[in-house]
Amino acid sequence: MITNEVQYRATKAHAVRFHEALQNMEGEDGPTGDKRRRLEVAAVRSELGDLEAELAEYEQLRSGAVRSFKAGSLPELAVALVKARIAKGWSQRRLAEELGVAEQHVQRYDSTGYASASLARLCDVVGALGVEVREEVSLPSKDAA
Repeated sequence: MITNEVQYRATKAHAVRFHEALQNMEGEDGPTGDKRRRLEVAAVRSELGDLEAELAEYEQLRSGAVRSFKAGSLPELAVALVKARIAKGWSQRRLAEELGVAEQHVQRYDSTGYASASLARLCDVVGALGVEVREEVSLPSKDAA
């Protein structure tokens, strides 16, 4: 997941290079039935598709078009908070300022899925972003116990 503009620009540059590589591979002379060549082209296409999907997700978030994020677990809550920050148009620096911490703290939270953040810090982030979080705690079925 792209979490900031620096990553966005780097991912965009990588996508351009993969696109150029794919064009070169498809334009090369050689046996089109070569299994190794087909696998290489498929791998480059797959990676390019992944990069384009990440770029599209970030662009959609950044546009503010998405206003709700599902989080079925605490790790998913961390991802949802990153998405909410981006959709709100806030940089990592802006969130850091709101929290009264160094920007590097927010960068670390984003890159580690808030693994080092306390519950109190998660509450602070929720409050700073002004998002609403709905909770549900579920026990596994009796058969699973």
